[in-house]
Amino acid sequence: MSQALTQTVCQEIGAPVSDFHLTTLSGSAVSLKVVLEGKRGAVVVFWSGVCSHCVRYDGYLSAFEERHPDLGLLVIASRSGETPEQIRTVIQERNLLFPIAHDPGGLVARLWCTQQTPRAFLVDTDRILKFRGAIDNYKYPGDIEYAAYLEPVIAQFLAGKPISRTETSSFGCAIDSVYYKFPKAL
Repeated sequence: MSQALTQTVCQEIGAPVSDFHLTTLSGSAVSLKVVLEGKRGAVVVFWSGVCSHCVRYDGYLSAFEERHPDLGLLVIASRSGETPEQIRTVIQERNLLFPIAHDPGGLVARLWCTQQTPRAFLVDTDRILKFRGAIDNYKYPGDIEYAAYLEPVIAQFLAGKPISRTETSSFGCAIDSVYYKFPKAL
């Protein structure tokens, strides 16, 4: 359950983001502070088990901690109406290996001004926002038009270099939509 959501103003690049308190699907309490402990920074990704765009990043997110041991990772399931039971089923069916917290009611998503999944954020140990946006341009790495967004930012951040691209547009599935609230199909 989300608690202590005090800030409602959208974050700015170079400014601190709000902390949050959620529960992971394994039942552990988690906050941004906890994710950052012993790390050089963290990546927070707003995600949904039913989002067709998020499925594409299963392997990327499952291998993230191995690829980036200096960074914490937390994936937050915020989609309206998505239950912990549904998310646990997705974890099992897709053999997901990354930590997922449930954001009932999308409170943290709203706090972080996030309207779709997937959307990634990179923060430093002081919770200073370094990047927000898409993981890539939703092309496959072998595609001639492929452009990674998050990985180059992570490389610059870990090398202590200035971030060349601090924000990208996101695309994907809506976290909250009137279509999720209709009592029956139209």
